[in-house]
Amino acid sequence: MHRMHIEHHEKNLRYTDRELILLARKIGRLATYCKRIKDESSSIHIDAEERDTKKKRDSIKISITIELPHKILRAESRRSDVSEAVDRCIEKLEPQIKRYKDLHI
Repeated sequence: MHRMHIEHHEKNLRYTDRELILLARKIGRLATYCKRIKDESSSIHIDAEERDTKKKRDSIKISITIELPHKILRAESRRSDVSEAVDRCIEKLEPQIKRYKDLHI
């Protein structure tokens, strides 16, 4: 059984237990698009930051980077809620993963 290698970094932000579980589920779903994400040669880096911004809706910044053999995929989103920001990153990553799978598998 393969396990996903995920590194997570938080800056000025603490997740609730519920948010961490949701985050893990959402990231895990990315592997349904490409099994290579679960490969030991791949890794996922999640950077989460809460910033003091003029626009409250941009206060949470999430960056997700997926390192795959021969390619690095990246998405970033700014939202007022962690879950919304992660959802938007995943929306941006899905087509990138599908393109990668078409080209490299």
